[in-house]
Amino acid sequence: MSALLQPLFGGMLLGCSALLLLLFNGRIVGISGIVGRLLQGERLIENAAFVIGLLLGPIAYAASFGGFPIVTIATAWPVVMVAGLLVGFGTRMGSGCTSGHGIVGLARFSRRSMAAVATFLSAGICVATLTGLVR
Repeated sequence: MSALLQPLFGGMLLGCSALLLLLFNGRIVGISGIVGRLLQGERLIENAAFVIGLLLGPIAYAASFGGFPIVTIATAWPVVMVAGLLVGFGTRMGSGCTSGHGIVGLARFSRRSMAAVATFLSAGICVATLTGLVR
């Protein structure tokens, strides 16, 4: 049961932060949009504060739980880099990322977000299945 508490708490924090940003700023939490606007120089203080908060999150986690979680990446770094670029391309092509569509869009019953979430979940399931077959 305790293994489920950290992800549950993290999900609750994500939902609460998305709700607070929407209520107080009228903005939808979408990491790709926020980072994109920051890089374009729009709303510098607001977007920089959000990104800095994202970067400080792991430090707060380590302070709270006594260390960072163990993460093992079993793929070569060039593959990880290409995958990251493809994710970035996909978020621009899909007009948002999982946080924007999945957390806020679904809560607002956005048809566009429902289609986006169904698409990226289906694609993820297909890729995971095909990857498992190839190994």
